[in-house]
Amino acid sequence: MTTIAALIITYNEEENIEDCLESIKWVDEIVVIDSYSEDNTVEICRKYTEKVFPRKFDDFASQRNCGLEKIESDWVLVVDADERVTGELKDEIKNVLFSNDTVQAYKIPRKNYFLGKWIKHCGWYPDYTLRVFMNKKNQFEGMVHEKVTVNGEVQKMKNNLIHYTYYNISQFIQKTDKYTTLDAIDMYRKGRKFKLGSILINPIWRFIRMFIIKRGYKDGIRGFILSMLYLFYAFLKYIKLFEIWNNGE
Repeated sequence: MTTIAALIITYNEEENIEDCLESIKWVDEIVVIDSYSEDNTVEICRKYTEKVFPRKFDDFASQRNCGLEKIESDWVLVVDADERVTGELKDEIKNVLFSNDTVQAYKIPRKNYFLGKWIKHCGWYPDYTLRVFMNKKNQFEGMVHEKVTVNGEVQKMKNNLIHYTYYNISQFIQKTDKYTTLDAIDMYRKGRKFKLGSILINPIWRFIRMFIIKRGYKDGIRGFILSMLYLFYAFLKYIKLFEIWNNGE
């Protein structure tokens, strides 16, 4: 019989994690890799699974790869604490996994919410991400925005994964500080040189792409705010790259 496991990485997610776990409690196995949370995240997770493992955070790919090593099921479903698997998506996952033996992985469309509203533009929908794949010693790569490489056929699912990205601006800024640091370190380790044009052109291009080309203006004030925030994200990423080249990692 085909089995499926859910893989989650956590850190101080007590406000999110229970709703996430409720949405995936139908899977055969849940594996949680926790970065030594200081709130009740671990206690909540242990109500749903015994497979909760502490691991000091170094990067996202390493956390997820640690989780893959703990999984025994045939398939893996990757979810984040701020995501929810709908009933329709659950049924689709079950149907395709139990009826198709040729596909190696599936991409799932995500409905991303920002400040309480679904963002339909800005390049945020359908936002297909590879989240379901056969458990065949695959590995994640990338310090942030990590991806898993699959050798074989990949198809797309129809039903959405719900993603509650940022509840407020402060949360965005906190996560941006963390993610841009990892982005800058990743670029540095790959030999990416800092160029003045990076902080002059890339942030402005990011705004133009999201707000105009990807029609973020159709999302109203939230589309404008989001596009401006990602302009800031791009700027911060490149000045941190400058800082690393100037001072050392």
